[in-house]
Amino acid sequence: MIPAANVSHLWPELPFLDRLDAASTAGFGAVEVLFPYDQPARDLKRALLRGGLKLVLINAPPPNFTGGPQGFAADPDVVDRFDRDMRRSFRFAGEFGVPMIHVMAGPGRGETAQQTMTDNLRRACAEAPDGITLTIEPLCDVAQPGYFLNDYELAADIIAQVGAPNLALQFDSFHAQMIHGNAAETYERFREIIGHVQLGDAPDRSAPGTGTVDFAALFEAMRAHGYAGYVSGEYTPGTETEDTLGWMEAL
Repeated sequence: MIPAANVSHLWPELPFLDRLDAASTAGFGAVEVLFPYDQPARDLKRALLRGGLKLVLINAPPPNFTGGPQGFAADPDVVDRFDRDMRRSFRFAGEFGVPMIHVMAGPGRGETAQQTMTDNLRRACAEAPDGITLTIEPLCDVAQPGYFLNDYELAADIIAQVGAPNLALQFDSFHAQMIHGNAAETYERFREIIGHVQLGDAPDRSAPGTGTVDFAALFEAMRAHGYAGYVSGEYTPGTETEDTLGWMEAL
């Protein structure tokens, strides 16, 4: 398992590029950034190179400057925009060597939303450049009210319907705990389709070990089944970030 730092969440007191330096100093070799599109490319590349960091995951679509929701893969009214924005995300990922793009569902309910998201993902997976895996992540209603993809069963159904080898489930311990009540059991149940893991405690996305998630059981399940991918801290530190990184040694 490879530890990674989500620098959109960790070191919140620092300017963005300084967070990359802090991640490198803390011993990380990989980082996530939720929406890096508006960072000057030269500055971002320099910071990554300076710290010996690999950018391993970004979100799609790019920011919506019209004030709309974050993500609309399940919205049947903006299919053309989904395609355009995915192409932009592909270009960004290619420039920075990003291997994973989290495709956000946005709001929606019902069969139409599910079919729209399935169709959109099927096209996006077919158009994705070699070496890029798309991920989808269930988000709990507390964090994202009205979000379409709010259940792991639903995510598994969509992945099966798309049937693409470059589509995987993004597992987040905070959301899994909030949605299904037991993050470790949820991991066990869906482990065959999980391609990326993020860590946060419940009920308020705090640092691991401060809430209700049984991380010992979760890490044991991951080890037992040979998970060898990235494990990213995506939580609100609540204190000095360096004081919350004990989970790295527990992997």
